[in-house]
Amino acid sequence: MAQPPKKDNFTRNIVIAVVIGVLLIMVVPTVLSKRTDSTAKTPASVSADRNYGITFNGDLTGVPVIEVYEDFQCPVCAEFEKLNGDYIESLIADKKATVVYHTLSFLGPESVNAANAAACSADEGKFLKYHRTLYANQRGENTGAWSNDVLTVLGQVAGITDKKFSQCVNKGNYLKWVANVAAAGAKANVNSTPTVFINGKEIDRKTEYFDAAKFKAAVERG
Repeated sequence: MAQPPKKDNFTRNIVIAVVIGVLLIMVVPTVLSKRTDSTAKTPASVSADRNYGITFNGDLTGVPVIEVYEDFQCPVCAEFEKLNGDYIESLIADKKATVVYHTLSFLGPESVNAANAAACSADEGKFLKYHRTLYANQRGENTGAWSNDVLTVLGQVAGITDKKFSQCVNKGNYLKWVANVAAAGAKANVNSTPTVFINGKEIDRKTEYFDAAKFKAAVERG
C-alpha cells in the first residue's frame, strides 16, 4: 500500500518565512509613516495637539471645530475651496469656528513644496491669502509648475513682500513639519483629500462636501 507523501517541512518553513517577510514589508512602512519628529520646526499657529495643523481661533470654546485635510495639487480640494472657502474664512474672521488646515502631500514632490511654502506664509500672517492663491493657480500634478521660484512669486501675489518668505521656501524650513502633518494624517486614518471633520466626525462625503448649503448646515449642526 502506497504511503502518503511526507510533509516537506523545509519547504513549508520557507513558505512561512516568505509570508512573514511580505507582511513585515507591508506593515513596517505603515508604522514608520505614522511616526512624527518632535524636533521638527513648526510654523506659526501650529500645535502637535491638533495633528500639526495650522489653526485659527484655537482658543475659542463652544464653537464648531472644522478640520480640513487637503493637498494643494488635488483638483477636488480646489473645488471644495471654490465652493466653501469664503464661508470658512468668514467663520474665522467672525470667530464663529475653530478651523484647522492639515496640508497633506499625497500627490508628490510639488505637494510637499506647496505645503512647505504655505507654512512659510503662515509665519508672515498670510496663510489664508496664500492658501487661496495656490488653489487659484493650480496647474495639474507635478508638472513643474510649482517650483520654489514659482511658489515665491505666488507669495508676492498673496501680498507677501518680506525676503524671509523666499528664504523659508527655498531652504525648505518646514519640510520636517510637512512630514509630521502626513504622519499625523495617516494616524488619523485620512487616506484621501479633501477630508473634512466637524467636531471630530467626518461629514457626509456624498452630500455635504460639494453643496454649499448642506456644508453650512453641517457646520451649524456641529
